[in-house]
Amino acid sequence: MDYEQVEFHRDCEVIQIPAGLTVTVRKGTQGILTQALGGTYTVQIPMMGGLFRVHDRDADAIGKESSGVATPEPEAAGADAEVSEEQVWEQLREVYDPEIPVNVVDLGLIYDMRVEGRKVAVKMTLTAQGCGMGPAIAMDATRRIQAIPGVTEADVQVVWDPPWSPHMISAEGRAILGME
Repeated sequence: MDYEQVEFHRDCEVIQIPAGLTVTVRKGTQGILTQALGGTYTVQIPMMGGLFRVHDRDADAIGKESSGVATPEPEAAGADAEVSEEQVWEQLREVYDPEIPVNVVDLGLIYDMRVEGRKVAVKMTLTAQGCGMGPAIAMDATRRIQAIPGVTEADVQVVWDPPWSPHMISAEGRAILGME
């Protein structure tokens, strides 16, 4: 993606990266869109000193149309709806670290995923323990899993053992990052 100048058309709550703090960007603030993946937008705002994550539901604040990707609506499902691992992996591939243009699966951040009936449990890590975006990334994963027809419970836990390292990145992720 090429970087793009954007202006906030209304006041908007955003998440500061990597601190994970919610702040308000005022109408008229100028920024540079650096990433638009998984239904979220990463905007560099020099006058505020860093990067900020804009949720898909607030895409209009920066002149974009909501894709509906970031907040899929949970679908009604019958008691016999089965949840497959493939469905869960598909949803997790739409979750991105706002600083890295590779999904959490290809970054090697998913350590364990289990589907037991209609319940899904995921253990994931982050690229750095000090990243304040951990709760936001885990919440993205939870919401996506909950949107799968038949899922009644999604438990996403951030763990630190084993420590993450770049060798865990998939071949696809390495290609995106130019590591090959």
